[in-house]
Amino acid sequence: NVASRRSSAMGTAEDAEWLRWVTKQFGSIAGKDKEISLEEFKSALQVKESFFAERFFALFDTDGSGTISLEELLRALRLLVHGDQGDKLSFLFQVYDVDGLLNPSRDGDSPPALGRLFQCLTTLSMKEFSPVSNVTPPGSGSIEADELQSVLRWCLRESSVSLPEERLGDLTRALLEAADRDHSGSITFPELREQLEAFPELMENLTISAASWLKPPVPPERPRPRCLSRGYWHNHRGQLGCLGGFIALNLLLFTLAALRHRGLGPALMVARGCGQGLNLNCALLAVPMLRRCLTWLRSTAAAEALPLDQHVQCHQLLGYVALALGAAHSAAHIASLARLAQRHGGPALSESLLWARPGGGGVAGTAPQTGLALLALLLAMGAFSSPCVRRRGHFELFYWTHLSYISVWTLLILHGPHFWKWFVVPGSLFVLEKVLGWAWRRAGGLHIVEVNLLPSKVTHLVIQRPPSFHFKPGDYVYLNVPAIAAYEWHPFSISSAPEQPETLWLHIRSLGQWTNRLYEYFQQLESPNPELKPPGRSGSWAQVRGTGISSGQTQQSSTHRSGLDCFLDGPYGTPTRRIFLSEHAVLIGAGIGITPFASILQSIMYRYRRRRQSCPSCHYSWCEELRDQDMTLRKVDFIWINRDQKHFEWFLSLLSKLEMEQAELEPGGRFLELHLYMTSALARSDVKALGLQVALDLLAAKEQRDSITGLRTRTQPGRPDWGKVFGKVAQEQVGKVQVFFCGSPALAKVIRGHCERFGFRFSRENF
Repeated sequence: NVASRRSSAMGTAEDAEWLRWVTKQFGSIAGKDKEISLEEFKSALQVKESFFAERFFALFDTDGSGTISLEELLRALRLLVHGDQGDKLSFLFQVYDVDGLLNPSRDGDSPPALGRLFQCLTTLSMKEFSPVSNVTPPGSGSIEADELQSVLRWCLRESSVSLPEERLGDLTRALLEAADRDHSGSITFPELREQLEAFPELMENLTISAASWLKPPVPPERPRPRCLSRGYWHNHRGQLGCLGGFIALNLLLFTLAALRHRGLGPALMVARGCGQGLNLNCALLAVPMLRRCLTWLRSTAAAEALPLDQHVQCHQLLGYVALALGAAHSAAHIASLARLAQRHGGPALSESLLWARPGGGGVAGTAPQTGLALLALLLAMGAFSSPCVRRRGHFELFYWTHLSYISVWTLLILHGPHFWKWFVVPGSLFVLEKVLGWAWRRAGGLHIVEVNLLPSKVTHLVIQRPPSFHFKPGDYVYLNVPAIAAYEWHPFSISSAPEQPETLWLHIRSLGQWTNRLYEYFQQLESPNPELKPPGRSGSWAQVRGTGISSGQTQQSSTHRSGLDCFLDGPYGTPTRRIFLSEHAVLIGAGIGITPFASILQSIMYRYRRRRQSCPSCHYSWCEELRDQDMTLRKVDFIWINRDQKHFEWFLSLLSKLEMEQAELEPGGRFLELHLYMTSALARSDVKALGLQVALDLLAAKEQRDSITGLRTRTQPGRPDWGKVFGKVAQEQVGKVQVFFCGSPALAKVIRGHCERFGFRFSRENF
């Protein structure tokens, strides 16, 4: 009894807090008349389409006055926020029963259904007197086929899903046939409730998500510091170890140099200590960008100990440390020269800085002048390498200022008498890599065989592959197209498999100045072609025949031949090279981040096909379980997250081919599982999307094909619940799990946190 009273008291307190919050929100949007109009209601809900806002408004406006009072709002929201599944199903039925609320009475008063709804809402709120299961919702009492089709059409629009009209009819018939138990041609409330109860996962979290502004904010839980978790240290051990060693080495060099010159005063002690640090950092500055060396290191045991995946971040760290040490070094020397000029009658400070003199340090006493020039170059390189410059249409500024590294190293040799000793090994590697790259570029003039312009301004290039060009799945190349920009080289993942001999693919999304010019160049060359033809040499790039995108959206693509010259530099390795040494690999691509995984998925199926064995007499086939050096994979989960429907067309034919191969090689097997998510679609738990999701599930089960993409894999609405996704992966216990991600940094941070929670190894492809 005590516990019951405490629970009741807590519930009462929460209700009181919720009431205060709703009253406050109501006052912020209501006018002087303390009533909410339809336009204010639409603005508050922030729905994409007006249909559901108008339906909700009509249901809330129980007196038919054309506005919603606070009392009406609270009465209805108690059912939606605090009600049970029956309450919400009653509300859903009223949304779908369109004619029950849109036929006004003949005398001009409020619609009769509104009065009945008021009574129903009042009755539903008194659960102890009238159970929901015995309440008949108001309205016409049934949902006809035309009503259902009309609502489903608005559901599709709300979810940004575009389907042909005949597919909308198929969805309507599938839901009507499943729910209409008495074959009357309409759906009653008991029939709808019985049908939806067959989908408990949908009913579990049924909410009206668009009304989140009506709920008091939940105070965020204070998260446990990530650095204290075991998974964090497991995933960052190489990175943290190298960072600790880097800091320790810099401190050691600074201390030794400062102590060696302690008799010269504190300013020169700081200058000499920073100078020794500059020797180290400036010598190592280019090492993280030696891509051929890094690609070779990925195939050795050093890949487990070194943070090769963060090589760009390492380069940036070295640059910022060198800039900070250079500023401190210069300031300390200027302070020392100013002190000498004041106390010992030496040359003026301006004279010491601007003119070379004997004993000034460096070659021919030019240390002050070369030092100031070095500091200016480092500042320019640091400023123009910021994301606001590189990714906002000013890549040339970043590119040309970074080419001053030759001047920087030349000035360092002139400035510091011992710098050449630090630079001889990394400098030799740098020169060797540049010579090899230059020789390959000169010998590697290629042709773009075919170009496909895909939705969302994605350019699919089919490029002639030279016989000597060998790469691994997930590798990337630098592309130069002289017709677009003679001196610009840009990195792109190879999206075809190494087993494809004649051509290689690049999928390039238009996100910057160069990529936009590339798309526009081919757009100007293309001629109208109503019938699309698949690329002549692109292997599996055949159009998907069926439903969804394949039948209604492919007209947005265009294909034409090309003989344009291009040059490639590479290939270069990525973290995904480790995938074939994993046991259970989880590949996560966001948007165009699928490109490295397209190559990997094709290569996996090639290797999996080679592993299959077949009996010559009975034709029974099986898969060899022996793990070899070529591939140790036992399970692959591929998760592709797209914003809207048309983006799935980028690799739709590839995914369809993978599904067919899986069905042929392993009927009923789950070696490769596809998981597709469309974030623009309303989540399954949203009242507005419930009927649509049930209809899509029913039709997919009937046709064994998804209505949105035409694939066998059902497209899931909304964003993945990473806790559930990784929880399912952990329960399978197929083997050691490794997660590979390619997408935005914000999503990478979220996924990394979940990987640390479950103890999965995480690798991220730079995007």
